[in-house]
Amino acid sequence: MGKKAISVLSGGLDCTVATSVYANDYDIHAITFDYGQKSVEREIKASKEICNKMGFEHTVIDLKWLGKISDSSLTSNNDIPELNENELDDLEVCRETAGSVWVPGRNTVFTAIAISFAESINAEIIIVGWDKEEANTFPDNSKEFLESFNKLIKVGSPDNIEVKAPAIDLDKDEIVKLGQKVNAPMDLSYSCYLGEDDHCGVCESCMRRKRAFKKAKIKDKTKYTN
Repeated sequence: MGKKAISVLSGGLDCTVATSVYANDYDIHAITFDYGQKSVEREIKASKEICNKMGFEHTVIDLKWLGKISDSSLTSNNDIPELNENELDDLEVCRETAGSVWVPGRNTVFTAIAISFAESINAEIIIVGWDKEEANTFPDNSKEFLESFNKLIKVGSPDNIEVKAPAIDLDKDEIVKLGQKVNAPMDLSYSCYLGEDDHCGVCESCMRRKRAFKKAKIKDKTKYTN
């Protein structure tokens, strides 16, 4: 296997499926970031388990400074918002919750670091889990952001590297269906903002995960507290 790839892997559902899309065609080195988030231990654990199962190399990168400059509820003592399923399509509500969990420049920083890794090992692609559903409230998940970053790489990198986001046009239920198709280890993935052993089941990330499996009519093996 000659082609190499870098995966930005948090251990979450979206990036797990996205990375699995390329698992048979690339030698993948996954990178996971510790930016002081509440769920960091579970994210690292999930990422390691996914990489062990899939045969990926794995590196954890310390970015605690990012959490220290942020007042995001993911990295501070602020309470993480809870949602019910009926609110998941309410843009006004979800924009407010997105603001609560927003970490300044997170995907910009992550992807820039991934470029460094890609250049260092001559990787052709960087795999990310950005998707259509989350792009509604997180601009750094959008197709426009993806296209802009790839233009930036063409200008700023001497290597031919492209960011690949196979879920960029997909909602969460479509991601679950894609995950089943490519045999992604979705059961090993971890999506909860709180970082407990089991998913809380009430934060927005958990609610979107639960709804996705339900809409896709695919068995959800995730353990939820609520």
